Amino acid sequence: MTKLIDNFNRHINYLRISVTDRCNLRCVYCMPKEGLSLIGHEDILRYEEILKITKIAAKKGISKIRITGGEPLVRKNIISLISDINRIDEIEDISITTNGVFLKKYASKLKKAGLKRINISLDSLEKNKYSEITRGGCLDDVLTGITEAKLNGFNPIKINFVPLKGINDNEIATIAKLTMERPIHIRFIEFMPVNVQNEWNNDHYIPSKKIKNELEKIAPLLPVERKEHTGPARMFQFLNAKGQIGFISPLSNHFCDSCNRLRLTADGKLRTCLFSDKETDLKTPLRNGCNEKELEEIITTAILNKPEKHKVLDPSFEKCHRGMSSIGG
Repeated sequence: MTKLIDNFNRHINYLRISVTDRCNLRCVYCMPKEGLSLIGHEDILRYEEILKITKIAAKKGISKIRITGGEPLVRKNIISLISDINRIDEIEDISITTNGVFLKKYASKLKKAGLKRINISLDSLEKNKYSEITRGGCLDDVLTGITEAKLNGFNPIKINFVPLKGINDNEIATIAKLTMERPIHIRFIEFMPVNVQNEWNNDHYIPSKKIKNELEKIAPLLPVERKEHTGPARMFQFLNAKGQIGFISPLSNHFCDSCNRLRLTADGKLRTCLFSDKETDLKTPLRNGCNEKELEEIITTAILNKPEKHKVLDPSFEKCHRGMSSIGG
């Protein structure tokens, strides 16, 4: 397989595709309180455009695809898109990040379409708190969806948990302990400054090291050997536990030197760094009739301009103007 190497000798093999900025929830760290400024219907990439970009990226060396949003399961005919991506020879792995609300309806169809893995965003196991964080979500819908995903053979189930000081930090130990008896992966993700409108501030931020130190008071955390290019999470496991615990630390312990990913926004912009507002427009050339070679050159140039590292901790850093729902979570 072709290897796509950037200017800093990183193997770029992972494309995250946001299919919509719409979502049925309004999580406090993802969307502004007053609602979301939706991208117009005609401005969203069509499925045939997503497939064209994906096929070119696959020929360049992309082998892993993650479908994101917003909430990807709110987009009509999403199952057919996943099925079409699964038929691209070079693609070895297709996954999705979802809030889990619609998994009861779609888990079986996703499995049949070729989806390999599911990550579910779940930031509280307390009904009232979950509703507060998501601004109206129903925890039971997510728990039912998780059960349905498990019944359809998705294993392990990965839970993304964003610790928020003063909001859900009292649940960190509780959710980590789930891995002792269940074959699930809990991934603690640091709260990130990705939107000038969201409620990110240092008062809510908890570094991964602090979380890890607290969990080690329960029992020793044993490191799990990482496979090459398996993602940014540093994985650990309680002794004899059935599941695993991961820490994703983009701020306190960034993984820029091994970053293997690109992001395609719902409106057709290619981002090579989550924390940079620098984007490459793919939609306009596509709709202006550019051929495959021209589009490949645009993608290649964007990759070669991928920054060495983000500048979140620099004094001059400004929060990204796009929200996570627009970039692709």
